[in-house]
Amino acid sequence: MLNFELYNPTNLIFGKGQMAKLASLVPKGAKILLAYGGGSIFKNGIYDEVIKNLKDFEIIEFGGIEANPHFETLMKAVAIIKEQNIDFILAVGGGSVIDGVKFMSAAAHFDGNPMEILQKKLLIKDLSKVVPFGTILTLPATGSEMNSGAVVTIQSTQEKLAFGGSALFPKFSICDPTVIESLPKRQLQNGVIDAYTHVLEQYLTYPHDGYLQDRIAESIIQTLIQIGPGVVENPKDYALASSFMWSCTMALNGLIQKGVPSDWATHMIGHELTALYGIDHARTLAVVAPNLYRVMFETKKGKLAQYGKRIFNLTGTEEEIANEAIKKTVDFFHTMGMDTKLSDYTKDYDKTADFIVDRFKERGWLGLGEKQNITLDKVKEIVEMSF
Repeated sequence: MLNFELYNPTNLIFGKGQMAKLASLVPKGAKILLAYGGGSIFKNGIYDEVIKNLKDFEIIEFGGIEANPHFETLMKAVAIIKEQNIDFILAVGGGSVIDGVKFMSAAAHFDGNPMEILQKKLLIKDLSKVVPFGTILTLPATGSEMNSGAVVTIQSTQEKLAFGGSALFPKFSICDPTVIESLPKRQLQNGVIDAYTHVLEQYLTYPHDGYLQDRIAESIIQTLIQIGPGVVENPKDYALASSFMWSCTMALNGLIQKGVPSDWATHMIGHELTALYGIDHARTLAVVAPNLYRVMFETKKGKLAQYGKRIFNLTGTEEEIANEAIKKTVDFFHTMGMDTKLSDYTKDYDKTADFIVDRFKERGWLGLGEKQNITLDKVKEIVEMSF
């Protein structure tokens, strides 16, 4: 097992009715920026509940944070934080709102051009230079409620870029599974596949000695397969909803990646498809992942075979099991309502591979994946196979 450090200071408050604890979690006397997205919190009653619980606090509101939050939008919030001397931010939303708040937290006191946080992928570690924040999760998917990473889109350059650092963990996250009752099926489908692919990025590498990490990863995958179709059809089922929300958090709170190799090339390529075409993040992952496994088959064959045996109970030779495991993964994506070809989303895909390769070359991303052996030629092959 590889050496590792595990640090996760987020106070996770999980279950029905936990919003009642909100006022005790926010620092006394804090001036709060309440950040949210497109307004669904007004329809499902969450906004009213937040305001009721924070009646003794001064609140400034900032709405309109997009799915795949835009740098340009977030900088407007940063200006408000500075003008109003905000000392706590509350994110009410899914991963996009929480990611946006992480950027606000980092950018408000950043010495320099905040765009550098994204383009230079800076690690934000100094707690004295960030604005503390908490979250109320309304859409399980990204795990952003219990990690220190985020992704923000620069609209002007069509770049979707990741950043993070140990100073960007939420102080607390309230996770009430009943909030998913009003979510559209598409968002629930996306959440299941987002979490599933998060696990695969940390699991489908090569055989190693992190036996416990593998077993935890496999248990999350098995849970998502078990509850995924049901939670989409019946989000009011609390047993399904709670396992769904907790699986999404566990998929990316840092635990299963400690001491083991991880990949993340599927995400790097998928981010470009979202930035270029506005395709839902989870759906880009469903397009890219199976083709990455096919192109990198020899590198990943051993772990694909383990995945096939343990998750799908497949038998045969290692090669047969590994190939069938990819097919079974695609089948599950289809079961969850995912299209798995880029041409299902856009007809303007001819030059996509060259564009992504050129962009990666400009950034110096010459070798991705757990072995840095996903070269630009491989990236091109993966994208072209995804057409």
